[in-house]
Amino acid sequence: MDFDPTRPKWEQIAEQLRTRIADGTLPPRALVSEVQLEAEFGVARGTVRKATAVLREEGLLVTTPGMGSFVA
Repeated sequence: MDFDPTRPKWEQIAEQLRTRIADGTLPPRALVSEVQLEAEFGVARGTVRKATAVLREEGLLVTTPGMGSFVA
């Protein structure tokens, strides 16, 4: 993915994940791995965590301590 330099990377990653959830690429109860997202987008874990935090606030992800983040 080529990032738009005028927008924060976490925002663009969150947008990409919203699209994947909406089109079914990430179905309900699918694991959303921070490690995989870091590797895929080439960003730091903090950037991925910001993106997933926003999606949690929107109700699109549910995080269970010790288990991970899943599509709601």
